Formats: sequence, structure tokens, C-alpha cells
Amino acid sequence: MYVSETYIRVRYGETDQMGYVYYGNYAMYYEVARVESLRRLGLTYKELEAMGVMMPVLENHSKFLSAALYDDNLRIVTTIREKPGVRIKFEYTIFNEAGKLINEGETLLVFVDKLTGRPCRPPQVFAELLNPYFT
Repeated sequence: MYVSETYIRVRYGETDQMGYVYYGNYAMYYEVARVESLRRLGLTYKELEAMGVMMPVLENHSKFLSAALYDDNLRIVTTIREKPGVRIKFEYTIFNEAGKLINEGETLLVFVDKLTGRPCRPPQVFAELLNPYFT
């Protein structure tokens, strides 16, 4: 299992009239956490795309437990529980500054060959970077 943490400070423009983070912004928070998670692993999205692989989102699920507010420094824990094949699932838990769990989510992505547009296995280098976490 691979786990990483990312911090995001809520900007004013991400909140609604009530001062809460607008629900649509959680997908963006997941994306930031996912990109940073892969970067910490040792491979960036940019490098994956240079290898001819894209990762479109197939599914995006969120469970809202409590509101995030303007200027909160959110801690997003990103987890990959299963070694990926053609698909990869990322799970997210978001905590506010007080350490309270405020959101749970997951995204399911598929590896796609840029040239053919067909699903493919992840690049070997990606699999090798994840191997130590799944032994």
C-alpha cells in the first residue's frame, strides 16, 4: 500500500457565499493530491505523458462529512491500496487543521496509450516504483 500526504490551503475563490468550500472543488483537490502523490513516488504526470500514457478519470466519488472553510490548511492523505493493472484507484481522506476528517473520496483512472486511445498497462518504470509498497 502506498500512502502520501499533500497540504492545500483553501483560497477565498474556492468558497461559496456561506464561506464553505464549494463541493466541485474537491475533485480539484483530489487531482492536486494525486499528482503530488505520483511526484513523491518518483514519476510525474508529465513524464508519464512523455512515455505515451494518459490517465483519464473513469469515476469520481466524494463523501462530505464536514465543511472546509476559507484559509483552512487541508491535509489530504492519498492511498493506493492495490497494485494497478490497466486501472488504478486512488483513495483520499481530507482533514482540517484541527485534524478532523471532513471528506472521503476516491477516483478510478485508466491507463491509456496516447497513440491508439486504447487502455494499456502502466509503464514498467511506474510498476517498478510501486513494487516496494506491494511486497
